[in-house]
Amino acid sequence: MKTVAIVDDEKDIVELASFYIEREGFKTKKFNSGDTFVNSLLREHFDCIILDLMLPVVDGISILKFIRSNEKTKDIPVIILTAKGSEGDVVLGLENGANDYVVKPFSPRVLAAKVKVFTREKEEKSLLEKGVLKIDFLKYQVFCKDIKLVLTPIEFKILRALVEHEDKVFTRDEILAIVWDYTASPSGRAIDVHIRHLREKLGECGKYIKTVRGVRYKFSQEELD
Repeated sequence: MKTVAIVDDEKDIVELASFYIEREGFKTKKFNSGDTFVNSLLREHFDCIILDLMLPVVDGISILKFIRSNEKTKDIPVIILTAKGSEGDVVLGLENGANDYVVKPFSPRVLAAKVKVFTREKEEKSLLEKGVLKIDFLKYQVFCKDIKLVLTPIEFKILRALVEHEDKVFTRDEILAIVWDYTASPSGRAIDVHIRHLREKLGECGKYIKTVRGVRYKFSQEELD
């Protein structure tokens, strides 16, 4: 059974989120402070983390940075759950490695759906090659010039959508509809952040992802060696 860590100093929020997530077949582990969670993080295995930003002792952004900097935890999906809902707060969370950002008050059913999306294991097949870029859908791996790259689940889904429809121009909303396949979704600005991170991680292969008229994106091998 997959385990979801819920880290929030509001006990009612933790219990509500836990109830709906456990209904979907997950086990939950509850934490009401940042320090107790950090102490458990390296000793226990979590398949997904729901993280508040305003926590006692250790704040959420500091925890998020630690998660992404540690070899053992860097690939765990993290969903920010917080009352801080300004555009700047959302961008800060995404830029520091959050996979998604949920603002309170929130729908516990939507939150549980997000957990399912990020932890779902899909049966994939085939190795797709585009120039020096290789994507193994079965093993969930990406290579540029045979160098293995580490992408978040959201980045992988964006890359797959673009690569499988080479030269098709996608709007931000179209990418949102593909990546966040449920009712609630972040703003188009979140897509810009994920695209920027994806390009950086792809290195030389990042040039395959083109910006079209400033607000659209496509995957193309044109003008590349």
